[in-house]
Amino acid sequence: MGTDTVRPGRLRRRLTIAFVLVAGVSAGVLAGGSYLLLRQARYDASLHAAAADARYRLVLAGQFLPLTEHRRTELLTSFENSGRHVVLVDDDAWPSHPAYAPPLGAPLRATVAAGQLGYERPAGGDELLVVGGRIPGSTAELYVVTGEAGLAADLGQLRTALTVGWMLVMLLAAAVGHALARRTLEPVGRAGRAARAITEGLLATRLPVRGRDEFSAWAVAFNEMAEALEAKIADLHQARDRERRFTADVAHELRTPVTALVAAASLLHDHLDHLPGDARRAAELLVDDVVRLRRLVEDLMEISRLDAGQEVVTDVDVDAPDLLRAIVAARGWRDRVEVDADAVRVRTDPRRLERVLGNLVANAVQHGGGAIRARVVRAGDRVLFDVDDQGPGIPAAHLPRLFDRFHKVDPARSGGGSGLGLAIARENARLLGGRLTVQSAQGVGTRFRLDLPDHGEVPGESADSGAE
Repeated sequence: MGTDTVRPGRLRRRLTIAFVLVAGVSAGVLAGGSYLLLRQARYDASLHAAAADARYRLVLAGQFLPLTEHRRTELLTSFENSGRHVVLVDDDAWPSHPAYAPPLGAPLRATVAAGQLGYERPAGGDELLVVGGRIPGSTAELYVVTGEAGLAADLGQLRTALTVGWMLVMLLAAAVGHALARRTLEPVGRAGRAARAITEGLLATRLPVRGRDEFSAWAVAFNEMAEALEAKIADLHQARDRERRFTADVAHELRTPVTALVAAASLLHDHLDHLPGDARRAAELLVDDVVRLRRLVEDLMEISRLDAGQEVVTDVDVDAPDLLRAIVAARGWRDRVEVDADAVRVRTDPRRLERVLGNLVANAVQHGGGAIRARVVRAGDRVLFDVDDQGPGIPAAHLPRLFDRFHKVDPARSGGGSGLGLAIARENARLLGGRLTVQSAQGVGTRFRLDLPDHGEVPGESADSGAE
């Protein structure tokens, strides 16, 4: 079964980005809010100072009444010499300095005309504050113009400093977030490596337990799981070894008495015609059962040798079609099995190949139905042996266990098989470096396929059997 490839580091990056976003937004809101509050406070202070100065200038301007042309000139000159830029409005506007003669907005003029002190900051980037009022005892209006370029420069420097500070906070947050994420996810990485080690068979792998946090509790639970898994697998290995020893011992112990029974059954078979009807039927059943018992013992002996790894593979050049035809002819299946084969040669062990193909064809003859076809073809660097039948098919629930020992699709069905034929075929296919698979559909038929390499390399591990 395939597994999805997971790229490491994604969670670490997400945690780092989240940390940077939280720190960046927090620092940005704090810096922006502080800047806006300080800006408003500085502008308010500037306005209050300008308003107080404007009231004072209005009182001084009252000394120049009535505003004749000469007195108007004296007023403007006096204020300009004292460092105050003003605009006098009396039917017309007269600035004390041409560079400080901003246009006066209608709202400001209306406020002043109502007898109140008004102010405005004209648009245009001149950074000027205009505060005006009516000269006491006159309809003339005096507007004091204050430059705020220094205040704007100070606020610009503050804005730059806050921006640089915010960027430094972002960089620091990225570094701290990366370090924290790496440290936080380090136990997860150790757990992943430990899980992969256990998957590869290193059952003694354990996680270190450090501290008393959640990861430590997780490490303790992981170690307990690994210990239980190791103990369970050890028990399963011991049970499998006991089963294999029992199978080998039973097969070995039965071999001698079964040989004697076979000899006696053979003698009895030769005298069946001389027995009365009832006795002859019982004798025939006895002979058949002895033959089945001999076949079972032989299969048990072979499966025991395969389990013990005592089988040796001898590779020679084999004419695959001739071998397949010889198997069908030797078992008397020419009228049941159609052989369709091209000229294909393969380097393999002929005895084991014959064992696999013989079991597959025998299974099709005994449990299949309809036309049975055996064929061999070359497919690239592989040689494929297919055995097809048109029988009732195999239920899908049984396909994963079809090559298990003693597994039967229908446990109530009796037959001449030992229940080990397909298991032995799969083990021999593995020794040949091939793969044995099955494909079946109920009501359509079944196909067994042996997939072998057509070179003489040392056989490797077999692939898991299953439907293609």
